[in-house]
Parts: sequence; structure tokens; C-alpha cells
Amino acid sequence: MSNRMWGGRFSAGPSAIMEEINASIDFDRKLYAQDIAGSKAHAEMLAARGIISKDDAGKIAEGLDAIKAEIDGGTFTFSRALEDIHMNVESRLKEMIGAAAGRLHTARSRNDQVATDFRLWVRDTLDHVDGQLADLMRALVKRAGEHADTVMPGFTHLQSAQPVTFGHHLMAYVEMLARDRGRVQDARRRLNECPLGSAALAGTSFPIDRHMTAASLGFDRPTANSLDSVSDRDFALEAMAAASIIAVHLSRLAEEIVIWSSAQFGFVRLSDAFSTGSSIMPQKRNPDAAELVRAKAGRIIGDMNALLIIMKGLPLAYQKDMQEDKEQAFDCFENLSLVIAAMTGMVDDLVPNVARMAAAAGSGFSTATDLADWLVRVLGLPFRDAHHVTGRLVAVAAERGIELAEIPLADMKTVHDGITEAVYDVLTVENSVRSRTSHGGTAPDNVRAEVKRWTALLG
Repeated sequence: MSNRMWGGRFSAGPSAIMEEINASIDFDRKLYAQDIAGSKAHAEMLAARGIISKDDAGKIAEGLDAIKAEIDGGTFTFSRALEDIHMNVESRLKEMIGAAAGRLHTARSRNDQVATDFRLWVRDTLDHVDGQLADLMRALVKRAGEHADTVMPGFTHLQSAQPVTFGHHLMAYVEMLARDRGRVQDARRRLNECPLGSAALAGTSFPIDRHMTAASLGFDRPTANSLDSVSDRDFALEAMAAASIIAVHLSRLAEEIVIWSSAQFGFVRLSDAFSTGSSIMPQKRNPDAAELVRAKAGRIIGDMNALLIIMKGLPLAYQKDMQEDKEQAFDCFENLSLVIAAMTGMVDDLVPNVARMAAAAGSGFSTATDLADWLVRVLGLPFRDAHHVTGRLVAVAAERGIELAEIPLADMKTVHDGITEAVYDVLTVENSVRSRTSHGGTAPDNVRAEVKRWTALLG
């Protein structure tokens, strides 16, 4: 029996194993809306160029709309024997409108068809991610404004370093996410060229208008080289690279939420909405949402790596290996969308323990740098000398088990006779953060200015 997809070249159908490994309908059905949109644009162009009749184009458009309604409504029957979304749609179209359906595939191939569908899907997905990131940024900016004056420890090497404000800490992630949005938007701009009309690999002899189909589908222009059009998936790789960086940023914030919500830190509390319990330990409150955000970063990065490996040794043009591109991208962005939503929920949900943060902010001699700066600014010491004097005072405090502000002035003078009572003004965490007024610094007024700026930018 001749294969109904491939025509007269094959006299028999594929084996069950071949059908199993070859079919992609189980996952590429996600492209149905993009596939139908591309087919409608193609049919409209074919009619405009006189390649098919306007009557046939009208029947094709009506049939495709009906098919989309069936899929939207869950009444469409997908067939694995028809391999992919393209052939499933075309087969159903033939059932609906008859011979006119066979004219739809004029001057195109499944190669340029899937490349177009996939670009449309990635473009739609990037638009969705961009909106989600904006929502997360708004949540962070709102919380930062509420806590512009809330002091907390700033860390390097996860050791207490200098006091900062909780608002300033949250605004650091706003800056990261802004760059993430820039990468998403850049990837979208670069992918926004239309492969449709490149056919299998060499273009077509039909007098098609690729600029028309590109414009109809919202692309900036058609792709310039038919081989490149069907051969590369760098648009998906770039989008997934951007997704991986986003996931890393969210994983870092998730890790901090895990640390902050521990009994040892106690800086924040998540409600029951984003916590779970233990099957054996009734006292436990586990920040599972944050932990899963952290874990899914690995999955997202793995998806990108898988596609890189799939593509790395392929000659031009289309190879069947590239069928494996979509599952990676679908998984990557489904999980990314979920973790952005989860993080936005957690940022809205978490309740900072202001008193615990403030108490911790002054521990670990966190104002030592302020002391060194005071020695430079007031006594005129070279910074390296000031660093040495401060180090000796830290050693005194550590030996006695007290903080720097608790060292009597007389004892400070034994280390450097020029130290005066005024030094105690710089040893409080509140004065420390207020003094960090340099551009980008943690001073509360700086934080409020950044909150105001980002609130306006985000709308």
C-alpha cells in the first residue's frame, strides 16, 4: 500500500518501530495555532500571486479556522500515523474541503513550515516571559520600597561583610532581571525573520511573495538564505540561553530565601501557601517552592545543553535530528514560566523579620570598613594604615567577645591616639548604610530613588 504522506516513492507503510521513533505529534501538537496561522498566510499569498484560486484560498482559510476551533475545543482527533502537526492538520483539511486542501502545500515544504511554526512559538513564548519578568520586577520594586530603611547584613563568602538595606538587596535582582528582559527582547528581534517560502532547502520556482507572508505573520522580513532558513535553530538556542541565565538568577534568589527562612537566620517567613511540612517532624516548615525553583534551573540549563548537542554536528540542510529540538524548548520554557510565577508569588508572600535582620546586621564587626574610612577621612591616615589599625581593633573586640562600638575610647586610643569620641557615630549600622551615598550604594535615599525610577519605567 502506498504511503499516503510520501506518495508513490514508497510502496508500503513504516514498521511499528519506525512509526514510534518517527512520530512527533505527541509533542509538536503544541504548535497547532502557529501552524494554522502560517498556513493561512501562505494560502492568502498563493491566491494573491495567482498560484491558487481565490476560491480555493477561501475554502482553505475557512477549513483551517474550523480545525483550530476543533483543537481549541478538544474535539480534534490526532493521529500518530500522520507523524506531525502539519500532516494532521492537512489530512483533516482534506476531509473538510476536499481537493482544494492539496493546493495548500504548493511552494512550501515541511522544512520551512516547521521552521516558521517554531519561530512563531518561540516569539510568542518570549513575549509571555517578558511580561512575567516585568511582573516579578514590579513585585521586587514594591517590596524594596517598603524596606528601603530595613538594615540587614551584606555578605561576601556568606560571611558578614557590611550592612546593607533589604530594599537595596532586592533591587539588585531588579537590575539582573532588567538585563534578562534585554536578552529576551534581543533574542526576539533576531528571530523575527520568516523562513516560509524557503521550501525544502533551495527556495521555489513559483512566483511567491515572501515579503507578504512575512508581514502577514508579524515578521520584520523574510530570511535571506533558504539553506540557513531550514537548517539552523540558533533562534531557539539564543532564547534558551536567555532562559538559562534567568533561571540562574532566580535560583540565586531562591537559595537566599532558603537560607533566610532557616531557623538559624530567621530573616524571612513564607506563609503556608509557599511552604510544606514533614511527614515525620511536625515542627518543620520547608521552603519547598524556593528549593524547586533552585532545582529547575538545572533542568532548564540541561534543555539548552541538549539542543546544543543535537545541533553541533549537523551538515546543511534539514536533518531529522532537528525534530528533537521542540521537546527541549517546550520543557525549558514551561518550567521557566512556572519558576517565574513561583518566585513572584514568594516575593509577594514573604514577611521580613526586621528586628532579626537589624540585630544580625551589626554582628561580625560589619562596620569595620566604616571605621577604616573614618580614620582616612578624619585623621588623614593612608587607607592601608587605617586598615591595619582597624584590624588591630577588631582583634581586641574579638578577644573580648564584644562589638567594635563597645570598645572603650581609652582602649581605642592605645591602638591609635588620634581616635576621638566621634568615631562611635560611624559604628552603628544605621549610620553605616546612610553614609553609602555613592551612585549605586545602599543608602536608603538611593534605594527610594531607584524604586521611584523603576516604578515609572515598569508602569
